[in-house]
Amino acid sequence: MQKMIENPTLTKLISTCDLISSGHPKIYQLKTETKKFGSLSKVTFGTKDTKQNNKTILLVGETGSGKSSLVNVIFNHVMGVQFEDGVWFQIVDRQEGETPDVIIYEICSCEGKILPYSITIIDTPGYGSTKGIKQDDIVTGRMRELFETENGFHIVHAVGLVMKATDNRLSDRLMYIFDSVMSLFGNDMEKNIVALMTHSNGRTPKNALQALEVANLRCAKNENNQPVYFLFNNQQNEDRTDEAEYFTRADRISEKGMREFTAFVEKVSPQKLKITTEVMNERIRLTACIQNLLDRIRLTEQKETEIKQIQEGLKMHEEEMGKEVTILVDEPYVTKEGIKGGQKWLIFYQGAVTCPVCKENCHKDGCTKTWFPEFCEVMRGGHCTVCSKKCPASVHVKQTWIYKNTTRRVEKKIPKRKHDCENKTKFEDQTLYLENLEKEKQQLLEEKSKLVDEAYQHVIRLEEIALKVDSVSINVHLDFLIEKTKEKGDTSKVQKLEELKRKVDEGTKAALRYKRVSQV
Repeated sequence: MQKMIENPTLTKLISTCDLISSGHPKIYQLKTETKKFGSLSKVTFGTKDTKQNNKTILLVGETGSGKSSLVNVIFNHVMGVQFEDGVWFQIVDRQEGETPDVIIYEICSCEGKILPYSITIIDTPGYGSTKGIKQDDIVTGRMRELFETENGFHIVHAVGLVMKATDNRLSDRLMYIFDSVMSLFGNDMEKNIVALMTHSNGRTPKNALQALEVANLRCAKNENNQPVYFLFNNQQNEDRTDEAEYFTRADRISEKGMREFTAFVEKVSPQKLKITTEVMNERIRLTACIQNLLDRIRLTEQKETEIKQIQEGLKMHEEEMGKEVTILVDEPYVTKEGIKGGQKWLIFYQGAVTCPVCKENCHKDGCTKTWFPEFCEVMRGGHCTVCSKKCPASVHVKQTWIYKNTTRRVEKKIPKRKHDCENKTKFEDQTLYLENLEKEKQQLLEEKSKLVDEAYQHVIRLEEIALKVDSVSINVHLDFLIEKTKEKGDTSKVQKLEELKRKVDEGTKAALRYKRVSQV
């Protein structure tokens, strides 16, 4: 038989909730206020007091690790719910992994709270879902929106890496999850990152801790230089009619974990997300720079083919001194190609940012910032960091098309070869024509060389500011960048890139293997 609730705060709270299960415990769904800002949803419980201190907790991790359930655990702890009360409150109104959106839970100042501050919990979409690697890229984009938009967050007290304590194994997939999460943050976040172990039986989670060690996870460490972690059991909402002793023990695990975790949150110094935002943007700039570099290489090869065809054609007609020569060539030209995109969540627009001056793609893979190119991640200080002339953001456009370098078969009419009879000096308009083509090719080679240098600088900047520089997002570009830097003959830069390649740890190697397999 359930004990009568003696806490008047809980009695009052129950009167405002919807009963969704009359078992043991009784489960109540909280009534909250929800507002949506693009892909961000804000769920507020209680009345916000701007004078009260607030602590912000960001939950990240694998799909199905228990992030959403942990939000409910935190709420019940904050409200002082005891095991003996026989009740459980749900602030999360969805199943685990049901939505790819970021959901912000504000637990505001209200009567009966056991903490001297309000709490904001940010529940992020999980990595490693069945939808694959592309879905994980969307998750990263949502995180970036969270940190950059007006209604998002710019300060965080704790980042909780949520993972299962009992059944985690050292798999490539798990290493990929760690890599994806850690590569998001700036190096100033290290002391704010902790492991939140769910589904715990109370014992030391040896498998999970070993996984963190192999992944070389940079996080808060205890006096023994071991990762700081807290244990939770996600079974408080299950029926306790049978096996009461087991559920009592499970509750004690979570209660102890919550006391220790909230104590950590209270004393840790908050971190601004400025460097973390810069890390995310630098990774986008690096990818965009590499993509533009590939376009420049393709265009240069097309121009070289055209010049070779003209040279061979002129050689065939070299006896025709006074005639205009017509030659069939594959002429490079730039066209526009449609891509998927359009209006997204009223205030966002998914499309490509391009430069009409350079006729280049500056951010062609899923830019989801506002309608205006100046807010794109590849812009810095009012100018583009990608296009050849580093044009002002104001000349760029954002549309559902990209520039594409292609060729067309055309007839080229080459000027006549002439002689200066008075000075007996031969000069050739054809030679001048070829010289101009060569100059155009040299300009393309110079642009390619600049892009190689710029990509290198993005890598170096990430090494300076990222929590995890030797991540999958860097390593997918390193071999290509090393090859192109060798072509330039820049020995010192090649050595630096090769040094970064050698630093790749076992966790990143496993993550790379998982990504390759997942993309097959």
